[in-house]
Amino acid sequence: MAQDSVDLSCDYQFWMQKLSVWDQASTLETQQDTCLHLAQFQEFLRKMYEALKEMDSNTVIERFPTIGQLLAKACWNPFILAYDESQKILIWCLCCLINKEPQNSGQSKLNSWIQGVLSHILSALRFDKEVALFTQGLGYAPIDYYPGLLKNVTKRVNGNISRVASLSRVCVPLITLTDVDPLVEALLICHGREPQEILQPEFFEAVNEAILLKKISLPMSAVVCLWLRHLPSLEKAMLHLFEKLISSERNCLRRIECFMKDSLLPQAACHPAIFRVVDEMFRCALLETDGALEIIATIQVFTQCFVEALEKESKQLRFALKTYFPYTSPSLGMVLLQDPQDIPRGHWLQTLKHISELLREAVEDQTHGSRGGPFESWFLFIHFGGWAEMVAEQLLMSAAEPPTALLWLLAFYYGPRDGRQQRAQTMMVYVMATCRHGDLQPCGQRRSPVPTEVARDETLPAHSPAKQRPFFPKVI
Repeated sequence: MAQDSVDLSCDYQFWMQKLSVWDQASTLETQQDTCLHLAQFQEFLRKMYEALKEMDSNTVIERFPTIGQLLAKACWNPFILAYDESQKILIWCLCCLINKEPQNSGQSKLNSWIQGVLSHILSALRFDKEVALFTQGLGYAPIDYYPGLLKNVTKRVNGNISRVASLSRVCVPLITLTDVDPLVEALLICHGREPQEILQPEFFEAVNEAILLKKISLPMSAVVCLWLRHLPSLEKAMLHLFEKLISSERNCLRRIECFMKDSLLPQAACHPAIFRVVDEMFRCALLETDGALEIIATIQVFTQCFVEALEKESKQLRFALKTYFPYTSPSLGMVLLQDPQDIPRGHWLQTLKHISELLREAVEDQTHGSRGGPFESWFLFIHFGGWAEMVAEQLLMSAAEPPTALLWLLAFYYGPRDGRQQRAQTMMVYVMATCRHGDLQPCGQRRSPVPTEVARDETLPAHSPAKQRPFFPKVI
C-alpha cells in the first residue's frame, strides 16, 4: 500500500505538469502529445479514483492540495473528455470532493465549483449557442445536424486524401464513440496513391486495441484493411489470442473454438496475406514449444474455422490455393482441404492412400519433392487433424495386414523428422504393437494423441501427434 501511495504521488506530479503544458499551448504537436497519452492518463484517473473513494473530502484536499486544478484542466480538455471512459471517471473523481454536509463557506464554495465543473462536463460535447442558432437557421435541429455533419466528413474522406492523415489523428480520442464508426471504417478502407502509409500509427493502434477489447464493432472488410495496412496490429491480435488461451484455466476444444472465432482471425485469414502471417506465427509457436500438443490442437481448430469462413465467403476459392500453402502441391492441398466426413465411407481407404502417395512423394522424392522439405509437408498435414483420425479408424478396422500406405502416413504423422529407413522400422513396430496390444502407437511411446484437457471435450474431433521429441534444426 505504501509503495502504491508513492507511485500515485509521482504519477500525480507527472500528469499535473503534462496538463499544464497541454493547457498553455494548442499547437499541432501538443494535440499529438495529448492523443498519444490519452490511454495512460485514463489509467491514472482510474487509480486516482480508487484512492479518492477511500477518503473523505477533507483528507483528499489535505493530501492533494491541487487536485481541483488537475481535474479542472482535464475537464476543459476536449480530447480527454471525448476519449473512452475518461469523462465518466472524471465525474466520479469530482463527486469524491463534494462535502455532503459543508461546515464552512470554503466547503460550500468548493461544492458550488464542483457543480459548475460537472455542468460543463455534461454539456462539453454539445455545440454552443451560436452554432445552435446557425443550424436552426439552416432548418436543422442540433440533434439532426451532428450525424449529418459526421456523414459529410465521412463521404469526403475519399476525395480529400491530403486531409486523411490529420483526420486519422483527430479520430484517436473518438475511436470508441459509436457515431464515429463509419468514419473509422472509411479511413481504414480509403487507399490513396501515396507510396507510404498516410494514416497515423497511433490511429491503427487505437482502433486495433478497441477491436480486441470489443469496444467497437467494425465490418470484416475494415478489420482486414487494418491488419493488411498495419502488421503490428495483426501480430498483437495473435498475441492477444495466445494470452487468452494461456490464461484460461480449462481449454476444451469448444472453448478454443470460441476464442478463435471471437478473435476474427480465421475470418480475416480468408485473405492470403493475413493467413500467411497467422500461419507463420503458429509455426514459430510450434517450434518454440517443441511441438506442444496445445499448439497443434489450436492450429487444427484455427484451420477448421478458417475453412468454414472460406466456404461462407465463397463456394469457389477467390485466390489460388498456392497463395495459402506455397510449399505444397495444389493437388495435395485440395485433397486435405476436403472435409473427411463428406467422403463416402467406401472411398476412405482410396483417399487415404492417395494422400499418403502425395505426401510420400513430397517427403522422400528429392527431385519432385516440395521445396520446404519434410517439416513443411508435416506442418501442412497437422492442420487437418480429421485425416489422422480416419487413418486410425481404418487401421483398427483392417482385418488383414494393414495397408502400407496407411502405416506410412501414421508413422510420418508421429515421426516427421525420421528418415526413410527409420520410418520403415517404425511401420514394423506399429504392426507389432497393433497385433499384440491393439495400440496404434509404437511400443514405449503410448500416449494420447491429444492433451488431457482437450480430450475431455468430444464435441469437436482433433487428433494431434504426441510430443515425442523436439524437431531437429536441419529439418526446419
